[in-house]
Amino acid sequence: MSENEPNAIFFALLSAFFAALTTIFAKIGVEAINSNLATAIRTVVILIMIWGWVIAKRQLDTLLTISPKTLLFLVFSGLSTGLSWLFYFRALQVGKASLVAPLDKSSLLLVLIFSLLFLKEPLTLQVILGTGLILTGTLVLIR
Repeated sequence: MSENEPNAIFFALLSAFFAALTTIFAKIGVEAINSNLATAIRTVVILIMIWGWVIAKRQLDTLLTISPKTLLFLVFSGLSTGLSWLFYFRALQVGKASLVAPLDKSSLLLVLIFSLLFLKEPLTLQVILGTGLILTGTLVLIR
């Protein structure tokens, strides 16, 4: 285990916890309004919260040092996030959270493929087995 792995695991578990809450809160939140409007409201809240976090941690000084490549990929990430949220909220509006959430997490397979192709990350037996088990579990949950 690398030196940073325990931190990565801790933050990933926190992310999973809050992602679970996101699904529950979003499902309740889209019951009475259009899913696109719900996504827009959520995005404003996130925008205020994250900029507040950056300002509170005094991290604005690095804003002007961001390389064009980094900025481009952050823009791509933002566009992908926006599209993901729009489709996720619409799926939650018309479907059960217990169906939508596992299907959304099937993005794990795409992350695996993209990390192999674009990031040149290694494909290990552990990664193959783990991904296979998660995808099998997803199929069990949605049937």
